[in-house]
Amino acid sequence: MSETSRSEMLIMTWTVDGVTYPGTIKEKEAAKKQYEKAVSRGQTAGLVKASGRKTEKFTVSVNIKAASKVTFELTYEELLKRQFGKYEMFIKVKPKQLVKDFEIEVDIFEPQGITELEAEGTFITNELQNTIKKTFSGKKGHISFKPTLDQQRTCANCSQSVLDGDFTVKYDVKRTTPDNLQIVNGYFVHFFAPTNLPKLSKNIIFVLDTSGSMYGREIEQTKEALLKILDDIKEDDFFNFILFDSEISTWKETLIKATPENLDEARKFVQRISAQGLTNLHGGLMRGIDILNAAHEENLVPRRSASIIIMLTDGHPNVGLSNTQEIEKAVKKAIDGKYTLYNLGFGSGVDYGFLERMALENKGLARRIYPDSDAALQLQGFYDEVSNPMLIDVELNYPENEISDLTTNSFKHFYDGSEIVVAGRFVDSNQNHLSVDVRGEGADNALSYTTQQGAEQTAQAFQEQQYIFGEYIERLWAYLTIEQLLEKRITATGEEKENLTAQALALSLMYKFVTPLTSMVVTKPEENDNEEGIADKPTEGIDIFTIVLYLRSQEFL
Repeated sequence: MSETSRSEMLIMTWTVDGVTYPGTIKEKEAAKKQYEKAVSRGQTAGLVKASGRKTEKFTVSVNIKAASKVTFELTYEELLKRQFGKYEMFIKVKPKQLVKDFEIEVDIFEPQGITELEAEGTFITNELQNTIKKTFSGKKGHISFKPTLDQQRTCANCSQSVLDGDFTVKYDVKRTTPDNLQIVNGYFVHFFAPTNLPKLSKNIIFVLDTSGSMYGREIEQTKEALLKILDDIKEDDFFNFILFDSEISTWKETLIKATPENLDEARKFVQRISAQGLTNLHGGLMRGIDILNAAHEENLVPRRSASIIIMLTDGHPNVGLSNTQEIEKAVKKAIDGKYTLYNLGFGSGVDYGFLERMALENKGLARRIYPDSDAALQLQGFYDEVSNPMLIDVELNYPENEISDLTTNSFKHFYDGSEIVVAGRFVDSNQNHLSVDVRGEGADNALSYTTQQGAEQTAQAFQEQQYIFGEYIERLWAYLTIEQLLEKRITATGEEKENLTAQALALSLMYKFVTPLTSMVVTKPEENDNEEGIADKPTEGIDIFTIVLYLRSQEFL
């Protein structure tokens, strides 16, 4: 069994006795039954299923019939996300053995042109560093990593492999405008990534669980991360700390500007934090919201600023208001759409579903922090993602009479180095032009302009992008729609949840996506079955382990 993350569309085929059988997407339980039936008979079979709550991770299970030789090929498409000004592709490398012919090849083609290209691995030694070859020019980039058997060894005579970790490719593209609109066959995608905007000041409340369950390594790692975060807070920012255990305590009664003197005082406060008592999570969040409300009402913070709450907990609320549904309702009512709530769940004992629902209801997200040696880096890494807001209340408005289905087009915050992606379907499938009104609030003034994509630009872009896998924009629209239906499903109940599930399942089956509702299964047909599903026989190849990836920042992988 192997596990890969950030997958979207998958194609798996088996070659058994020279004949190739394609995988099929089925409803999750139906696929599982087909796989288990084949396994019970000792047959070769494969199952690919989503192992995360959304679509970002999948697990591949394989059963090989005794004394048989099987070759399988797994192809997937991925929407690369832009963070910190670069698109990133993570390749999990864990062969667990020495591989005679091991190779990773990455070919990139970007119509806008490539400005930078990097490749690194968590397992790369000084000797292996020289085996990474990278080149880029104009619209094309190439990376190759091909270590020899001896270079893979942990020592000269060892049989263990040093290849164990992540291989990461990062790059960015040339940008002459903040927008990139693409239209193909009745669908469009809009990439929005403005640069060189002045940074907004932020008002950030840290709501921290200091109950007894955080005692020991967890509280020490939290303090370590907070001290590093304090080094990064800008002088124009405002901040405060709320601690909750059996009681609620605050560092200051109001938001405080991040002057050097205040930051020094905050560091001393953080160093004194200890863990004890129960978990009054509701009380901590409500105190943080009250402080933000007062700061805005009393004009203590700039009108053009981003207000953020980051809450960290490792357990369940068990004092004060402890019913999670009631807490969700109270927090949503108190925030009232004004602020973004990010919830960080420390360890496996946390009620992650509760944290995720509450964050999504308040325009944020939840993130699990794993209690490993790098937990402090995980915490700091999350803060880095949200530390540089550039715009608030971003809206990308499209002509209502021209668009029949649109993915999410309004966003509370836009962060530096990120990217907003919106896709839609035209009412008229022959339409080849689009006008978009862009609105947002920046540090100095409002952002407001109209961008257009015309027929001539569309034709030129379409010709230049013939390398793309089929109807990629339609598939991108479908993927984003499924992802957002699944996200809405998290907070929905009753009939609404059933309807969202049915819509997401129908699209998953139609476009052949592996999601939490579907799986891909591949089995060899029974002897008396027809073999209409058999794929063309591939050409014979050598015994080689190769990963060939074609990265496209603004398309699917």
